[in-house]
Amino acid sequence: MSPGEVLPPSRAPWHVLLGPLPAAAVPHRKPVASPEILASPAGAAIAGWQNLGLELSAGAAGSRVLHVLLDRTGQPIGASDHVLYRSPHPTDSSAPAQIEQQSIGGRLEPDGSFRGTHWHVVGPEPPGDEEPQWVMTPRPPTIAEIAALRALVAEVLGREPR
Repeated sequence: MSPGEVLPPSRAPWHVLLGPLPAAAVPHRKPVASPEILASPAGAAIAGWQNLGLELSAGAAGSRVLHVLLDRTGQPIGASDHVLYRSPHPTDSSAPAQIEQQSIGGRLEPDGSFRGTHWHVVGPEPPGDEEPQWVMTPRPPTIAEIAALRALVAEVLGREPR
């Protein structure tokens, strides 16, 4: 596979950036820091903030992670959707697998704007502890992508167990 070649998603319909979530997916909520940090003077600025997330596995084909950052009032102030695809080399089983990542993430501003980036990353899976040799391409997210991310945020908030 060439470094810029885009990999097909797995067969799971949710394994696509900004795609639909599985019906049974339930988000988890946890504090943004440990109790020790939150009890310190430095932790006061983030006291009450929570991470709300979904981690979805497509096995060897990759994964998807959706994350929402909530302030102390429960208001979403940041969000991201990240999809990773992993595909073995099509003709050489000893060659590194090809990795593709797509993500959109950033700040959800009180005025309704979104300050974030869309990333597209491709390249071979690095062996061991070697540095990845990936092509990383950032761009501003489109209006449609921002709307889709906001819709996912609302859906995740609505799925949270009470």
